[in-house]
Amino acid sequence: MAADAFQDRAFQHTLRAPALFAGVGVHTGAYTRVDVRPAPVDHGIVFVRTDVIDRDNRVPATGGAVCKTQLGTVIGNAAGVTVSTIEHLMAAFVMLGVDNAVVELDGPEMPIMDGSSEPFVRILDRAGRRAQDAARRYIEILDVIEVVDGDKRAALVPAERFEMAFEIRFPTAVIGTQAIDMVMDGPTFRRELADCRTFGFAHEVEALRAMGLARGGSLENAVVIEGDRILNPEGLRRPDEFVRHKALDAIGDLYVLGMPIVGRFEGSLAGHAINNQLVRALLARPAAWRVKTFVEDLAEAV
Repeated sequence: MAADAFQDRAFQHTLRAPALFAGVGVHTGAYTRVDVRPAPVDHGIVFVRTDVIDRDNRVPATGGAVCKTQLGTVIGNAAGVTVSTIEHLMAAFVMLGVDNAVVELDGPEMPIMDGSSEPFVRILDRAGRRAQDAARRYIEILDVIEVVDGDKRAALVPAERFEMAFEIRFPTAVIGTQAIDMVMDGPTFRRELADCRTFGFAHEVEALRAMGLARGGSLENAVVIEGDRILNPEGLRRPDEFVRHKALDAIGDLYVLGMPIVGRFEGSLAGHAINNQLVRALLARPAAWRVKTFVEDLAEAV
């Protein structure tokens, strides 16, 4: 194995320099500025609401911090401070190998950018990464962990690497039944999933806005479907962009565990809610997984 590849897998990483960007939140419609900064070893991913000054404004991205999963993942702290729609940035963090970072933002919701993870990938690439003097920890799945809710299912299954399998079904000819099954690593994520956008249905928009959601949604940051046609003039980026985006969401939702996964994710009609149920099911079954490092792997192989 090349030295760079070993360092990438074996050691924790943070950013080499701050990464700055801004945009509107898809649900709040609020314009938010974000500054992603380097963080020390074992810090994890922590969001900081700089617009909140009267109470604790730090919100660590952890499994127990997820407080809402309607059309996005929302995390909160004991002081009631929340950060919404973190999943696309979290997917970029884990698949680019960023273990530790401080995400400072001056509003309640992460910018949606173009509805995918690709803008975050570009921004993080510009900032660069640096290795840190500590081993990267992984969650190795030892036994099947499964959550079923009606026709929805999410599971983590033992595997030698991170694999992603997902299936969706929607009663429109634009989507129908779509499925993917692939080994997931950084290059594969960049090539196959990162540019796949969130999507929604035109007939739901007014109801969502009445609920205080989708206020920042537009054809610039989401694929919008009306009946059996796509309203976006440019069309789809991929024929199965919908299921690929669902897989992207699941990757981000799983990273609230704070460590990459060695195992296979299987999702059927799954969304943010059942993804977080799976995270909590894993945390409740410590015998079904273990924390390991790449260095331990090498030692066992010798």
